[in-house]
Amino acid sequence: MTPEQQAAYVFAQSASALIEAMGMCVEATECLRRKDFAPYNEADFKELITKYGIGHNDILSFYQQ
Repeated sequence: MTPEQQAAYVFAQSASALIEAMGMCVEATECLRRKDFAPYNEADFKELITKYGIGHNDILSFYQQ
């Protein structure tokens, strides 16, 4: 994989995590509007970093392969 392809992959993973986080925010906002319990907590949002492999060490390891 070329450096450009690697960068595109990291960007795509980051965009995917952001899209999922935005959906989670919308759902949480909707639940709060209905006075329901929020379906997500801080740990759920942090888990997206692991799920999409976009943590600091993940990225460094990816580029060192």
